[in-house]
Amino acid sequence: MAKLTPELMDIVAERFRVLGEPMRIRILDALRQRERTVGDLVAATGATQANISKHLTLLHRLGFVARRKEGTHVFYRVDDPDVFSLCDLVCGGARARLRKDTNALRVGAR
Repeated sequence: MAKLTPELMDIVAERFRVLGEPMRIRILDALRQRERTVGDLVAATGATQANISKHLTLLHRLGFVARRKEGTHVFYRVDDPDVFSLCDLVCGGARARLRKDTNALRVGAR
């Protein structure tokens, strides 16, 4: 891997910070299969329209999602599918940790 420049480190850290918010992960997961409107995302996540819009603005600014307008509707879709590879990698580690912690609790309860 090439050496990271300070500028690239800042960009990587910002992208991780954005993905560190659970609602943004929920939004991306809701967009995994198809594009959706804000209303669709409100229904899929249970969040308010204002909250979804705020998160979508940030996800769009950082290139995680793209949008297109059709009449009065704006449709959002994942624009960086590599985000799912990262999420799958992190989720795999998190699942393994959860199994390990659950097993430790079971052994300790005996």
